[in-house]
Amino acid sequence: MELHIRLEGRKGLADQLYQQLRAGIDSGHLAAGTQLPPTRLLAEQLGVSRKTVAEAYSRLTYDNLLSGVVGRGTFITPRQPLHTRESTSIPLASAAALERWQQRATVLGQRQLQAPSRYDFVGGASNKAQFPFDQWRSCLNYALRRSQRHSERQFPAQGLPELREAIAHHIAYARGVHCSAADLLVCNGAQQALDLIARVLIEPGCQVAMEDPGYPPARQLFLALGARLQAVPVDDEGLCVEQIADGTRLIYVTPSHQFPLGMPMSEPRRHALLARAAELGALIIEDDYDCEFRYHGPASDALQRLDRHGLVAYVGTFSKTLLPELRLGYAVLPSSVLQAACVAKHLSDWHSPTLLQWALARFLGEGHLNKHIRRCHEIYSARRTRILARLGDDLAPWFSAIPASAGFHLSALAKPGVDVELLANLARKVEVGLYSLAPFFSEAPVRPGLLLGFGAIELLDIDPALDRVRDTLQRLS
Repeated sequence: MELHIRLEGRKGLADQLYQQLRAGIDSGHLAAGTQLPPTRLLAEQLGVSRKTVAEAYSRLTYDNLLSGVVGRGTFITPRQPLHTRESTSIPLASAAALERWQQRATVLGQRQLQAPSRYDFVGGASNKAQFPFDQWRSCLNYALRRSQRHSERQFPAQGLPELREAIAHHIAYARGVHCSAADLLVCNGAQQALDLIARVLIEPGCQVAMEDPGYPPARQLFLALGARLQAVPVDDEGLCVEQIADGTRLIYVTPSHQFPLGMPMSEPRRHALLARAAELGALIIEDDYDCEFRYHGPASDALQRLDRHGLVAYVGTFSKTLLPELRLGYAVLPSSVLQAACVAKHLSDWHSPTLLQWALARFLGEGHLNKHIRRCHEIYSARRTRILARLGDDLAPWFSAIPASAGFHLSALAKPGVDVELLANLARKVEVGLYSLAPFFSEAPVRPGLLLGFGAIELLDIDPALDRVRDTLQRLS
């Protein structure tokens, strides 16, 4: 890469070069430790004599801005960059639109800025110690070899056929989803799936219904697209379907493991939801974010399996079962929505990373995901059992667990007199990360409580962490 220098005319070339290099160093644009090109090479690039470049380098060295290392080259000397004059910015005509987007900061995004506690009950996070890195590395190597042999330069926005086939087999087996590879759209995580579906369905002012409490990034996405959002309360059976307003175009639900409370939607409520959606002509987004982990009772099929009229878009992700860094998810879409969503995907980013798609297809095809889920199930089950035991024992005076049979977080409701926000603040001072349910509520009265994730905390850390929580509660009492 060539050093960006512009010399004008044929006079004072050494001085011009000196001034431009000095300005770059003073401003910090040329960072300390950066190696400058050899004098011969830079002279050839600029079309000047080597003597001209050597003179400029010599002056900068005299000013202690450059230093030479024998056998290695010439480097910029570490120093404090000087402040340059501030540029004046002109207000943009789109300032109001930018302000609306800036106000969409999410609860989860703010939480990521916090340093993790020693004992952290963060939800939606898994522990990398369980991830089969050796098998994944082998699949990545396969993908690299595949890429080297592949002559195509363009790939389908919908996703590679072999990955869609592998996902279709997996979710039919694990979640009872009724689909084929042709119904699937591969996305960069579940969040992009939500974005694509919402983008092709939502117009400014249209009505969208979602659970309250619910998933903040979905809520903020719908609002950012101009939707009028109806926050529909939930009870012990899930979304209160009878309260969905007339004119609703889109309904977002987490029926298998309500986020964040955790209860599953009952069978009668599922049928009522499908009937209400048919009456409205509304599409249902079923976010099945972590239900491959089930701990007791019969496995409930996905809501999509009950759909007979093309009203359910089923959204899933591998970010939670595998690695957050993977950023691969998918959506099973009705034919009425699929083509439009594929166009939106193509306009957004053409397609998801092909190397990762080939690797994941191989990973699924060789059975590594199912083995990983079985291994994690035993680990998560032990952690969940330990937390429930403590909530039913020495923490019972302050909290009661909400029954939940899936996922890798559970919620506990606070009993009267417990200040959850104060508890969370004090717990962080003793190195325990606790997270309140309050930020997930929109309009419904807040039910004070905690979201207790057990994907990222080790089993042996649970008791020491909850001991500190109990001691803090006793002091507050």
